Amino acid sequence: MSSTQFEYILTSRPEPSVFQITLNRPKALNALCTPLFTELNSALFEADADDSVGAVVLTGSEKAFAAGADIKEMRDKTYVDVYKNGFLEDWTKLTKIRKPIIAAVSGYALGGGCELALMCDIILASPTAKFGQPEINLGVIPGGGGSQRLALAVGKSRAMEMVLTGRMVTATEAADWGMVSRVVGEGEGKVVEEAVAMAKEIASKGQLAIQAGKEVVNAAYEMSLEEGLRLERRVFYGLFATKDQKEGMSAFAEKRKANFTNQ
Repeated sequence: MSSTQFEYILTSRPEPSVFQITLNRPKALNALCTPLFTELNSALFEADADDSVGAVVLTGSEKAFAAGADIKEMRDKTYVDVYKNGFLEDWTKLTKIRKPIIAAVSGYALGGGCELALMCDIILASPTAKFGQPEINLGVIPGGGGSQRLALAVGKSRAMEMVLTGRMVTATEAADWGMVSRVVGEGEGKVVEEAVAMAKEIASKGQLAIQAGKEVVNAAYEMSLEEGLRLERRVFYGLFATKDQKEGMSAFAEKRKANFTNQ
């Protein structure tokens, strides 16, 4: 990958197969703004096109994953401005990335920060993580998918509570509600370490099957059960045309480790 220099994010390779993006606006608690998302999208699409990358980790700081959207950017906008220019539409481009994205969340994940985490494929939370959609306190509602993805993740009643009261929920509550995969043990940087380890594990699998698995799980939120089952079977059948399927099943039968070539 290129050594592009960014202003609002940091990029690294903690493992050869893992690409890490760290939000980097410490003085603003990683508040999300359009230039940050421009950089984030650029880095993600570059990672998606890099065959050496198997999975992505997205994180912030110990104090804040992202404490919300940048209110200073939004404060003076008008209806005509946001409608005409499709404000926030570019903020969801990361959902088009084919490789798995793991959010490692510590501290505040509020408003746009909560929405950003929900756009990722897997969320791991530090015990310090706090999630919320406090837009109601600003006279608006979530605009980056929060109401929709939150309802799918935690159900109508809990989503209503978060959206209509603006209440923050703890990492433990988020885990109990099914919003995050799990809460990772105490210790600074522990949640990032766990996310990198998970990303490395995912990257060790056949990448065609990994991307296919991501596709069909995401489809479950947009299709009826019958349609989803039909898609799952078709994608499953398609993997029988790959070398990885032959290698994976042969390795299992021969009691050896599979050597996937992503073909």
